[in-house]
Amino acid sequence: MNFHVLTLFPEMIEQGVNTSITGRAINNGLLSINAVNIRDYAFNKHNSVDDYPYGGGAGMLMQAEPVYLAYEAVKEQIDKRKQEPQKHPLRVVYLSPQGDVFNQKMAEEMAQEEDLVLLCGHYEGIDERVLEEIVTDYVSIGDYVLTGGELPAMVMIDTISRLVPGVLHNDVSAEFESFQDNLLEYPQYTKPAVFEGKAVPEVLLSGHHANIRRWRLKESLRKTKQRRPDLLQHRVLSKEEEALLEEIAQEESTQSEEL
Repeated sequence: MNFHVLTLFPEMIEQGVNTSITGRAINNGLLSINAVNIRDYAFNKHNSVDDYPYGGGAGMLMQAEPVYLAYEAVKEQIDKRKQEPQKHPLRVVYLSPQGDVFNQKMAEEMAQEEDLVLLCGHYEGIDERVLEEIVTDYVSIGDYVLTGGELPAMVMIDTISRLVPGVLHNDVSAEFESFQDNLLEYPQYTKPAVFEGKAVPEVLLSGHHANIRRWRLKESLRKTKQRRPDLLQHRVLSKEEEALLEEIAQEESTQSEEL
């Protein structure tokens, strides 16, 4: 998969993704990161890409032309690699607090793309005209304001990369992580069997795979119910899951009575 990041700080992107799992995947040829410096497409001796907004207001605004030319350069690279023009619009994600909040489902969808462009804004944003021209998706990583889009871009790259075949050593691990099927991940334990007087649940030491599977599902449901009940609202529960939730509710009721 190929990520193309339009940014004022390409070194920030390069340093951030060239380590750990993503760095290994890049070295193995499973991912490529093309950090494009928007300043390279400015037409002035200072490589300035911002100016005052029409109508007044605080701060500066990124100009449309350098962003558009950077996008065109990326599109030309992709067309050259494929030896033909793109038949479908290139997917361009603008990182903005005004966008839809990024989630695992979006990551799974975007992981199907061969090329994904991430546009990082700065200052007070980007001239609306170029956004209307090139952007296909508006995405936010949360309801707060950051200095620029580089950190959100790296969050998206990390999340999406984990879903690309071969990136994780154990491909199965991506399947059972938090938010898969709108359930949080079950608790996990390793040696020693007893730590500070707390023992690993006996079922995990039993070797009984069916019981372990049921315990993990139940604890996933319990954790999701406690910490992210909103996720359960979007999940079609199986009969087994409904029964496990009833067990959890009974256990919680008993604990409350004992208190």
